[in-house]
Amino acid sequence: MSGKGAILSGYRLLTGLLEPAAAGLLLWRRRRGKEDPTRLAERRGYPGVRRPDRPLVWLHGASVGETVTLLPLVARLQKRGLTVLVTSGTVTSATLLAARLPAGVIHQYLPLDVPRYMRRFLDYWRPSLGLICESEIWPNLLVEARRREVPLVLVNARMSERSFARWYKAPRTSRFLLSCFESCLAQSQGDAERLAQLGAPRVSVAGNLKFDVPAPPADADTLAILDGLTTGRPVWVAASTHPGEEEQVIAAHLAIKPYLPHLLTIIAPRHPQRGIEIEALAEANGIALARRAAGQMPERDTELYIADTVNELGLFYRLSQVAYLGGSLVPMIGGHNPIEPAKLGCALLHGPFVHNNAEIFAAFDAGGGAREVADAQALAGAVHRWLSDPASARQAARAAAQTSAELGGALNRTIQALEPLLMRMALGQRDGAA
Repeated sequence: MSGKGAILSGYRLLTGLLEPAAAGLLLWRRRRGKEDPTRLAERRGYPGVRRPDRPLVWLHGASVGETVTLLPLVARLQKRGLTVLVTSGTVTSATLLAARLPAGVIHQYLPLDVPRYMRRFLDYWRPSLGLICESEIWPNLLVEARRREVPLVLVNARMSERSFARWYKAPRTSRFLLSCFESCLAQSQGDAERLAQLGAPRVSVAGNLKFDVPAPPADADTLAILDGLTTGRPVWVAASTHPGEEEQVIAAHLAIKPYLPHLLTIIAPRHPQRGIEIEALAEANGIALARRAAGQMPERDTELYIADTVNELGLFYRLSQVAYLGGSLVPMIGGHNPIEPAKLGCALLHGPFVHNNAEIFAAFDAGGGAREVADAQALAGAVHRWLSDPASARQAARAAAQTSAELGGALNRTIQALEPLLMRMALGQRDGAA
């Protein structure tokens, strides 16, 4: 392990020794609804489906946001006749991918980062190329892929200032792990500079793939029904909320309600299983509500609609004039993706904690499509101003859509950067057929 650092050596040893505990962790997560009980074996590296007998390109995204980001890239690769495997680590991402992956693309759960699990996974799937999204730097995955000479590229690469500060404290480890990538295609110049400082090879700026992801879909029949039920009402959505935010959204709703008596507030929690918890919170505040997961629709007297389902944000963005992006009024989360509501006609609001998407939010703020709010009171004021002045809200929504359009193009730049590796795969496939 010379050159890799004591930290990495210790991590490798510890995760190997703790393999029995990893199996227990999976069972605990299954009981909490965080694992698919029918596919637990995949989290230990066992295949859930048969591998096609062709060269295979593997893409990995951690959760919903990253896997959605990869969808246009998946489609481009499949159009080239490549066999595509997509891995992710959460039940919600698997549910979304089941609905949105093109036919013929394989989905598997990524194993836990245990040496034997990763060896088992890589030895079965034998990828000719691995594309890892954003900041999924799992040490055992990288070490085992390097040993098997699997070329890896960090696509849509991100290195926040917070993450950089942590990795900078372990220079030998960070340099070795990043050297496992053939190249890093960064979202921004800042990400590129931080990755290069940590020792990543061949770093370039390709832009953010999120701007090239099509707007999330919506079932046309359901949208028509909901649109009819909410016609004439001021509607806003608090999307991808976390604990500590719903209280602030409800406080904002109660502050606005006297001025806009027909107000409909939609809360779409980041983790849909929290719908019952949010229902109890709303009932404690005397708010008339309906829950999507319970099959309920918003009636005329419904004040709060809890959108506790998976893969339906496209519905609620289309119904709303204003969208607040969750994970930004509480610390640690870092703010969720504002690009989707920007593409669907929403004026955008966010809190101060947006470090995970700081440059994206800064672009929307500068373009006039988004505003920052500090707390529930400021959130109420901003929502009220836009909902009581629809022309102003539409102007902000147009600005958000324009910013999103101007920052596109990362998909083409990413494909161009991958071209040498894709050509190598194509030549290998041709030689194998011969």
